[in-house]
Amino acid sequence: MSGQPWDIAAVRAHFDFPERGRIVTNNAASTQPPRELTELYRSLAPGYENVHRGQSSASQAMTRLFEDAHDTVARFLNAPGRRCVALYRNTTEAINAVMYSLLTEFRDGDNVVTTTLEHNSNFVPWYALCRDLLPRFGRRVEYRLARFDPDTGELDLAHLASLIDARTKLVCCTGASNFLGTRPPLAAVRALADASGYAQPNGEERSYLLVDGAQLVPGTFTDVQALGADYLAFSFHKLLAPFGVGVLCAREHLLESSLPFLYGGDMIAEGRVSADRVEYGPLPWKYAAGTPNILGAVVSAQALRLLLDLAQTPERATYFQTERPIEPETVRSAMNRVAAWNRELTARALDRLAALPGLTVYGPRDPARRTSLVAFNVAGHDPHDLARALNEAGVESRAGCHCAALAHRALGLTASCRLSFALYNTPEEVDYAVDVLGRVIAGRRRPRGEPAARSVTPHPQQIGSPS
Repeated sequence: MSGQPWDIAAVRAHFDFPERGRIVTNNAASTQPPRELTELYRSLAPGYENVHRGQSSASQAMTRLFEDAHDTVARFLNAPGRRCVALYRNTTEAINAVMYSLLTEFRDGDNVVTTTLEHNSNFVPWYALCRDLLPRFGRRVEYRLARFDPDTGELDLAHLASLIDARTKLVCCTGASNFLGTRPPLAAVRALADASGYAQPNGEERSYLLVDGAQLVPGTFTDVQALGADYLAFSFHKLLAPFGVGVLCAREHLLESSLPFLYGGDMIAEGRVSADRVEYGPLPWKYAAGTPNILGAVVSAQALRLLLDLAQTPERATYFQTERPIEPETVRSAMNRVAAWNRELTARALDRLAALPGLTVYGPRDPARRTSLVAFNVAGHDPHDLARALNEAGVESRAGCHCAALAHRALGLTASCRLSFALYNTPEEVDYAVDVLGRVIAGRRRPRGEPAARSVTPHPQQIGSPS
């Protein structure tokens, strides 16, 4: 299957946005929903009921779908089972859940190590922990920031190693930067965390590892057991399903022993509340306080099955809305195809952008060492003006610090412009976006009478073919 062409026309046929002439290249922020997911959401609404507490047929049916959704997420990640999967609203909330669950375990003199590559959501919670929360309890805990090479965008592993010591409770690292595109060597980061010698409450002598997978999971085969991360967080709104669902996949024994993030409702063992004792429910419901986003969870899990179809059999449903088991090799094959297509688009963008005068691209130059985005600046041009000019021509990009303020500051920047690609983008769209930038740099705006967004008629491209 991996040698077959990527049928981009068949993939795009599942989405409504191309019919509006939209050229969507802000996918690192949020991806577009396939038509099947919005239709599935609507079809589930008439049978909606709450989960886990009802005796009605509707409640029992919805509970099965909701619990099956956790199973699907676990199988997609090759996690041991649903007990490892807690659902939240997004990556940010999942990371905060880790922070609060570990809050009382930190000892005076401990530290947390993270990097300047991070999205704000994998730095600010640790800043708050060390500066706002623990000081109120008289505990001194330090956060430490590992730098990156400003020329290559690669994580400085030697500097990271120098920051990790026997008082490092947790190492937090992005799986892929949403600004530089950098994909840190997580196996090497894992090895450094394992060698710290920190004495955890359960007797382990190592630092925990949290991976922000928001940019990693949507375009890369992610096997949590092979990855070796203690915590992995990601969002479905970057994975075709904009229904307010995020995932925390963690080692079962850590979820079992840690305190919950939120209390009340479904996280309580049924009938186990008295004036002097409250018992929590089994995993993963211990981390599901109150009424969850039931329909969002069900449909988001189906997005994973639909993604497998789009990557391998876009003309028919093989996994979507079926009970067909998801095997790791199936996920590996599908996600490798997604990654290869994204790499083709990114390589094309890097090659063509390099020819534009005054344009600086940030991060690794090798598309195989980065995720499917390109952030850049042009001398003499405000990045926000570039994004507005692209929008006038129908290209949806993004300008700003992309919630990666630390990395921008490290490079002496306040903002950059970014193009980010997904499995439904075409080489023609990449070319058009770069052509628009070329006109803007040359001082030529869109000629009067030219349509704001041109219709792109894609054709199947063989992955690996010359650009």
